[in-house]
This record gives sequence, C-alpha cells and structure tokens, in this order.
Amino acid sequence: MDVTLAVLADFANSSADGKLNILGIFDTVYAEQYPAAHPEMKLVVRFRIHPAEIGQKKHIEIQLRTDQGQRVFRFAVELDLVEPREDQRLPAGEMITTDSILGINGLRIEAAGTYEFVILVNGDVKVSVPLKAVLRARG
Repeated sequence: MDVTLAVLADFANSSADGKLNILGIFDTVYAEQYPAAHPEMKLVVRFRIHPAEIGQKKHIEIQLRTDQGQRVFRFAVELDLVEPREDQRLPAGEMITTDSILGINGLRIEAAGTYEFVILVNGDVKVSVPLKAVLRARG
C-alpha cells in the first residue's frame, strides 16, 4: 500500500461517479496570535493498493508533529482490504485506488512554526504533508 496523493485543503469530496474533488490546497495558515485554532481543513490522501494485498489488514496512522518531533495529535484506524465485488474487479495487475478525506475542525496550533502530518501504514512512513503556521502582522 502506497500513498500517491496527500494534501491539505479547504474542502474535498468524492462525487457519485468516483471523482475526487479538492478545493483550496494549502500548506500555510496565518493567525494574528498563537495559540490559535484553525476552523476547518481536510487532509486528503489517495492510497494505491496492489491486488496481492487483498485479504490483509493495514494499520493506518496519521500524526501531526512539530518541527521538534513532538506529536500534537494522532488518529489511527485498522483497515481490512477485502475482495472487491464482482462488478468492481480490475484486470490482473491493475492497482486499486481509494481516497480518504479526514475532516479536521478547530485544530489548535500552539505556536507559529513548522508542522507536518505524517501518514504511516503498518508503522512505515509513507508521506509527510507540511503545514506552516505563520504570525500575521497586524495593521
């Protein structure tokens, strides 16, 4: 299982026909003072799964870390990779993709600085998504 896309955005959804829609990709947030709370963001991740992985369990973990390595928060889930329905099966060797949209509301950011969302699968880091918190000058 690999990660082929990982971004922060203002909004994201998946349409009925399977399209991933992402609006307002960003890597920097601004506040006039810290600590501050960012009202809403989406962490959008696209996973690519090899058909040989079907039947396995995957432990997916998302951490927000400071530039000092301190973990701000952690979200984890166990994922069972099940056989697709007959009408969803792909030709042999073709990769399976699945999208995950994690809504993060009211994220508390203690100080200006550099952060990262780290995405791990079975304990292995697959990708890091940077987030910079900047102090906005008043006036």
